[in-house]
Amino acid sequence: MAFSISHLGYRKLSRVIFEWQAADRALLLALFVLMEITLHWIWCLYVWFRRETYSSYVDMALLYPLWIGITLLGLFFLWMISRSSPIKTGHGSLHTWQAVLTTLYSTYIAVVILVMGHSSLVAGVSLVGGAMLGMMLIRRRYVWKAFLAHSMLIFSATLIPYFGFTIPNLQQMTASSFPLDSYNYLTYSETTAIENAISASIFQNGTLSWDTFNQLRFSSAFFWRSTHIYMSLPKAIFIIYMFRTLLLILDNSKAEIMQYANHDELTQLKSRRYGLTQMQQALLAMGDQQDFSIILLDLDWFKNINDNYGHDVGDQVLSEVAQTLLNSLTEEAIVSRYGGEEFLIVLPDTSHDSVMTIAKQLRRDIAEQVISGDNHTDFNVTASLGVYTLTHAERIHIQSEYRATELEENIQSPNNSKKDRSSVKGLQKSSPIQNSSQRRIAHRRKRVATEIAKAQLPIDICQRLICIADKALYEAKDRGRNQVVSANEILAAENSTVISFYTASK
Repeated sequence: MAFSISHLGYRKLSRVIFEWQAADRALLLALFVLMEITLHWIWCLYVWFRRETYSSYVDMALLYPLWIGITLLGLFFLWMISRSSPIKTGHGSLHTWQAVLTTLYSTYIAVVILVMGHSSLVAGVSLVGGAMLGMMLIRRRYVWKAFLAHSMLIFSATLIPYFGFTIPNLQQMTASSFPLDSYNYLTYSETTAIENAISASIFQNGTLSWDTFNQLRFSSAFFWRSTHIYMSLPKAIFIIYMFRTLLLILDNSKAEIMQYANHDELTQLKSRRYGLTQMQQALLAMGDQQDFSIILLDLDWFKNINDNYGHDVGDQVLSEVAQTLLNSLTEEAIVSRYGGEEFLIVLPDTSHDSVMTIAKQLRRDIAEQVISGDNHTDFNVTASLGVYTLTHAERIHIQSEYRATELEENIQSPNNSKKDRSSVKGLQKSSPIQNSSQRRIAHRRKRVATEIAKAQLPIDICQRLICIADKALYEAKDRGRNQVVSANEILAAENSTVISFYTASK
């Protein structure tokens, strides 16, 4: 794979992170290292070209071997990038190359930091930024070990001068008429303070003019601070750009993952899990005077469509029916693919009469839709719909029933007195027929109330409501399909039958 600066762009960086092989990422890191080495080599060239000006505070005798070392290391990394085939073909050689890459780079940066004057700015950018960039592209274990070794090397080099050892350093800092015959890290801060004081004395009225600027730029403190900025700022900008791009990639990847997780890939409707989650949230946000309606829709004879026209046409039917649902419903409706050829439609704050009107219109829209299959074959599909509305009155009634049942259970518990239990039994005295009919109604309400009131999560209530709508859906299929059946009407008819039987028996 050829490398170019264009690979640093936003679009192609995502491919680097998620699609490139480990060998390609290692070679890309080698390219980044080569770019940094090139910047250092240019600095050495600049100092050599202006050696008459900077020789007073740059150790030229040390600059030349440093320059040669930078050149050799740059040639090595250039050779490494050109030798991409052995790295890609051998798994063991890839690990070896990664270990060599991290070892050489961390050692090189440590030497540069020490020789250039132990700048905290350069050290911080190199330690933290370089390590984070390396963890993006090669094995993190190697980068972590190199980071620890690099930190220990810097720490050790900082303590060495206290034991009487002097590390070679490029800086030959002279503060005006106060020449320093020896220099190490221990005198750097003090010398910088003297240099700042002398530089400030040339200002007129505390301001910087063009004449004073020319004097200031030839001071050693200004030169070395500019050098440290040159060594660290481009690298810092590049690393910040890389991580900004990486965060954009992660945000887009998160959005894409959530899209796949929350939506059905075929129909682009909400998935079953996400649909139930939004139904749960809608139940939590339900107002005191609002009804809550759901529609469970199932396509009729869908298996025959797959058998006669093929699964591709079956997928087309599901997709087109899904679009019909989206086009026919408002944005407040929660439409999800519940499973197979079943669709769940949740309509918060919708009365029973309104949801029946909506369901009947959906049935007509689907029945009138023409599906164009292969070989110019056109056909229609139908759907059966089960509707259930949890009305405000029913919700209040269920809650009161549950509270009454809970109170009755507390009264009848063994811890209560016989007098309390006998009073409850007296309240329950009535004819056998009356007891039978009332017990049937009370038992059903008690079960529903217990499920709703004791549910720790509204998802339990969701399953209960869907179960009721599913019974209405099966009733629609039993009636010949292409029907809309209300579970509320079925339940009302059952209660009416029980009451009529009780009245006739009485």
